[in-house]
Amino acid sequence: MEHLEGLPGFSIAAFEEAHRSIPPTSIRLNPYKPVSLSYDRSPVPWSRDGFYLSKRPSFTFDPLFHAGTYYVQEASSQLLEAFVLPMMQTGEPLRVLDLCAAPGGKSTHLLSLIRENDLLVSNEVIRNRTGILSDNLDKWGNANVVVTQADPAVLGKLTGFFDLIVVDVPCSGSGLFRKDAEAMDHWSLSAVEHCAARQRRILKDIWPSLKEGGRLLYSTCSFSEAEDEEIVSWIQQEWDIVLNKIELPAEWGVVETNYGYRCWPHLIKGEGFFIASVQKMSSENILSTRTKFSIKSQPNASTAFLGDWWGSDQHELIDWKDMCWALPSDRMADIQLIGSVCQPYRLGTCLGAWSRKDWIPDHALALSRYAQRTLPQLELDKEESVRYLQRGAIDRAGLERGWLLATFQGKPMGWLKNIGNRMNNYYPSHLRILKQSVSPDQ
Repeated sequence: MEHLEGLPGFSIAAFEEAHRSIPPTSIRLNPYKPVSLSYDRSPVPWSRDGFYLSKRPSFTFDPLFHAGTYYVQEASSQLLEAFVLPMMQTGEPLRVLDLCAAPGGKSTHLLSLIRENDLLVSNEVIRNRTGILSDNLDKWGNANVVVTQADPAVLGKLTGFFDLIVVDVPCSGSGLFRKDAEAMDHWSLSAVEHCAARQRRILKDIWPSLKEGGRLLYSTCSFSEAEDEEIVSWIQQEWDIVLNKIELPAEWGVVETNYGYRCWPHLIKGEGFFIASVQKMSSENILSTRTKFSIKSQPNASTAFLGDWWGSDQHELIDWKDMCWALPSDRMADIQLIGSVCQPYRLGTCLGAWSRKDWIPDHALALSRYAQRTLPQLELDKEESVRYLQRGAIDRAGLERGWLLATFQGKPMGWLKNIGNRMNNYYPSHLRILKQSVSPDQ
């Protein structure tokens, strides 16, 4: 409390009262997978696809959640949209970087906001978090994204490359105390100082990759001025920038400060969040430390075969890591350049691979918005869908042999293969629902 005293918008009594209340539950719908949800909801005012739910349901046992029709995301962090949408007015394709991306809330949000001819690089340096990031991006179903696992200094070699960089930095986490009581056990003034030093290093490493005139969105889930306004002030002292201000409706309850915008849980329906936007006003010296990155196009015969699985002619089908991938044709040069400074983790959408002479479609293809609409489907009811997501057996008679998209309310969840005497469940083992029934605290 003493640490926050005097900050714009802070009130001890109101702050304490907010932290005695139950945190709101909010989701963000996937605009590419429209669906009618049964949840009682009300809109998040600063997000066109964001909604508060009247109570927290069992997301684990909702097949539509696993099909990628929505993402469970804290409402305050959806304020990112108010800063990104104005950039969509330009006709030029954008190169966007989400630097600290796992588990994927801001990356999936960015994919809902940017256009089809824009490119997102979604980066996560922590190895054991990259997998869940990739899984969540697969659920969203876009192909204009590259997943990387690189240190910011490595991506910083892409001099003047990005039009927009989103840096939601690791922080002390005080803005999430209401949602995560354990975060309080790790909080201290020394932790704040340590985080602030790391935030400055991250920004210094990635800054060269922002182009002249490009924008950097800096955000934290911390209330501490040392991690928020003081970092933006340091950016202003370090580089030639313009601090971008935007007009936000007063009824939103977001507090504007000298260097950014604060969300307080006693003023808005959401958790603690800080965001600031800066524009770079100088150019960098171009570095020439890039190496060649090679990817091969699929043979014509393979491309013709894959046309029965992939429903877009705006993508190039390539061979990489012994798998077939679909990448936006007009962003191939950018992807080659990214691969020249770091080894990507995933490229676009993985379609699948050949095992001897058999084609094995990838889970990402099932969830893609570009999957061929004529692919055979098997509609499952709620009970069957949950059993499928648990990798249980699905029994149906009279079906043709071959691959089937398992769907719930018309939304694909993954693959089944009818081999005649049984149906093989190809839902990924690492994604399966482990619990067998819904519990009240789920």
